[in-house]
Amino acid sequence: MNVPDLPKCEFAFPGPLRDQLVAAVLSGAKTSTTGLLQDYERDGEPLPAVGDRSVVVDSADRPVAVIEVTGVRVVRLGDVDLDHARDEGEGYDSVAAWRAGHEDYWHGPDYLGWLGDPGFRVDDDTLAVVERFRVVPGVTG
Repeated sequence: MNVPDLPKCEFAFPGPLRDQLVAAVLSGAKTSTTGLLQDYERDGEPLPAVGDRSVVVDSADRPVAVIEVTGVRVVRLGDVDLDHARDEGEGYDSVAAWRAGHEDYWHGPDYLGWLGDPGFRVDDDTLAVVERFRVVPGVTG
């Protein structure tokens, strides 16, 4: 496998949150992630598919692991379940806590600046891409 040819997987924006999420991936605590459908549409990117592999990069853009998609669904934010929330590896013990943490991110200055829409807000009907993945053993950057 030629790791440099794999697409990048960037959790959050570079900085403390990305570092925390990458550490959770590497420890095995994080096996799911959530993105907004609109982000894929905005960037013209296809949705992930089972079997897709990507290179996880840290805040310094260094490759640290290869992950493989094991499941993907498009759901309303209001339909995200506790198993998915827990598997994000950020210590969420309820869907409400997961939702609050994600709303802080999606309503925060980094995301809103990237989006270019300072008034953007998510609600229960916002479509999300919920993804499950596994670290591919023995393959790193």
